[in-house]
Amino acid sequence: MESQESFVSFGTYWQILQRRWLAALAVFTFVYIVSLLLFSAIRKTDYEAQGKLLFQRTNTVSALTGVGTELGKLESVAQDRSNPLNTESEVIRSVPVVQNTIERLALQDNKGATLRFKDFLKRLTVKELKGSDVLQVSYRDENPQIAAEVVNTLMQIYLERNVNSHRQAAQSARKFIEQQLPAAELVVRKAEAKLRQFQEKHQITTLETEANQGVEMLASLQRQIGEVQGRIANTQAQAQVIRNQLRMNTQQGVITTSVSQSRGVQDVLTQVQQLETQLATRRAVLQDNHPEITRLQNNLTALKGILQNRIQQITGTNQPQTTQTQISQNLQNGELQQQLTSRLVELESTHQGLTSQLSTLSTLQANYRKHLDRLPKLQQQKRELERQQQAAQSTYALLLQKLPESRIAENQNLGNARQISPALVPDEPASSPMISYVSAGLLGILVALATVYTLEITDKSIRTIDDVRELLGFTILGVIPSFSKEQKLIFGREESQFAHQRLIVNYAPRSSISEAYRMLRANLTFVSTNKELKTIVVSSSVPQEGKSTVSANLALVLAQMERKVLLVDGDLRRPIQHHVWELPNSKGLSNVIVGKANVRTTIAKVSDNLDVLTAGVVPPSPASLLDSKRMATLIHDFAIDYDFVIIDAPALTVAADAAILGQMADGMLLVVRPGVANSVDATITREILQQSGQNVLGQVVNGVITQNEPRSYYYTEADTIQEPPPEKRVKTRV
Repeated sequence: MESQESFVSFGTYWQILQRRWLAALAVFTFVYIVSLLLFSAIRKTDYEAQGKLLFQRTNTVSALTGVGTELGKLESVAQDRSNPLNTESEVIRSVPVVQNTIERLALQDNKGATLRFKDFLKRLTVKELKGSDVLQVSYRDENPQIAAEVVNTLMQIYLERNVNSHRQAAQSARKFIEQQLPAAELVVRKAEAKLRQFQEKHQITTLETEANQGVEMLASLQRQIGEVQGRIANTQAQAQVIRNQLRMNTQQGVITTSVSQSRGVQDVLTQVQQLETQLATRRAVLQDNHPEITRLQNNLTALKGILQNRIQQITGTNQPQTTQTQISQNLQNGELQQQLTSRLVELESTHQGLTSQLSTLSTLQANYRKHLDRLPKLQQQKRELERQQQAAQSTYALLLQKLPESRIAENQNLGNARQISPALVPDEPASSPMISYVSAGLLGILVALATVYTLEITDKSIRTIDDVRELLGFTILGVIPSFSKEQKLIFGREESQFAHQRLIVNYAPRSSISEAYRMLRANLTFVSTNKELKTIVVSSSVPQEGKSTVSANLALVLAQMERKVLLVDGDLRRPIQHHVWELPNSKGLSNVIVGKANVRTTIAKVSDNLDVLTAGVVPPSPASLLDSKRMATLIHDFAIDYDFVIIDAPALTVAADAAILGQMADGMLLVVRPGVANSVDATITREILQQSGQNVLGQVVNGVITQNEPRSYYYTEADTIQEPPPEKRVKTRV
């Protein structure tokens, strides 16, 4: 809670400063200048001597010789890449450099004691000259001669230490290289020996070439295996066709071919065939029991026995009887069957040869594949050994190169800084305006704050929403933000600016201002729960608070709810609604009241569900017309014909018109604009409303400037008002 209150308090102060900044700035400037003039008269002065040091990224000598360039290089090692000159500035201000300077010059303080390190630093200034690689060394003292001697001695000591530090770095580098050279050479020899042993062990020269050849060989073997497999499949297919035709297997075909090629078997087979022919011929003449038939049968049986014996001799005695019988039958086949049998035997021999060739190729392929699988591992081992050898050789070569360079750099006076401007004895005292500036600034701030406080106390104007709520005490039904400067500059013509800025709900329906009017419409629906709210009088404390604009836009948002709305311009003194809606004002409310115009023909229809009745001719006594039975009757009739009647009335402090109309309506809506009304006007308005017994529905804070609200959460975004398309513009229809 305390943190929230402090935040609110700070926001309030900030808003006050934003309002009074111009007056505060004027007072601050005046007090600041006067204070500086006074302080300059009583200020003590010292003499200040200045010298300059030039720094180079790389030492010039090192750059020309190409030796020791890294030793004299000026760089920052900080991660944020700070300026290296800042580092050198701290070196100049370091204890060894300062103490050596104090000792050489025997510097003393005012009491005659040796000058302390802290006191020396208070008088010393080391700063970088922007846009250059130069450090300016300054020293302040009452004695100008001592000031110049201190600066020159300090720069000389720094330059000596700078050269010595670089020389020591070169010496350390040379010793390190001399120690590392023997070890680096040994590492190179070991790496070369390992690589040579690896190549001899695996008998390889170039693994890449061998791998390419192995891949090509695998491809060739795969191609040959495919060809052999194709031939095997072809041979098997042909052999299967021949087996199906001959109805025998390969073994039977081989035996049949061997028997058919035997001369003895063929001779006996010829005799058997001849004897069977004779037997058939004689049986056609003789009976089966005839001696000749019997003789022929016996001879035939003997020849078949001889044939069977010869077949057994060729095929072997271990063949089954069925096989021998089948062979005997096949011997009687034709020449085509014998050719097929011979082809079957040939195909079987070819198949066996191809199968053997396929096995050999597969074995060879597996061996090559196994060899290729070993090559990546061997290649990786070889690359590792080669990398080790190259790394060792590179390190060794680098050390050999840097050794003479370090020896040369050790003998050079390396340094990245040199004196370009010695300190001269100052002949004029140096000014020290810092304390004067600070004091004058503090005094100017205090006087400016006092001025702001005085102006704020004497100011009686209403500035914020909290002021409105506190002074009037009515319920806030709506908060309407103001136009920004950019929004006002959008409109180029006077009449366009008038219409656009007034009818914001129509020309910028998505703006925050339009949303504020919709919020006002929603709040009005919850104000009166006992009595239906139909006629509303809109007024304000003083003119120029935007009551007419609020009336017009409120009527628009009510009409958007598909409610029939009538907007009446009840300001018969300074009417404005006819300008807002671009309507003629020759006839209006005043003409209707006196009976010189018909109310139906006088009302103008400006959009769907929205009609406007202008004020008409300005009468000499507006209050008399408004405080009449005719006006009361009109309001009663309007309430019957329309869902809502919005009456734009004059300001309460200007005339009694608004109070008169408020007695005839269901309620009054009070418009308050911060920065226009003040606390006196708000007090008078509240008294008028209380004395007249008005039913005040609430108040609308119009033209709120968000920057002036310390606790504002209203509409912080910028509204963009654009010209709507022609079909969406409000068109006046009479």
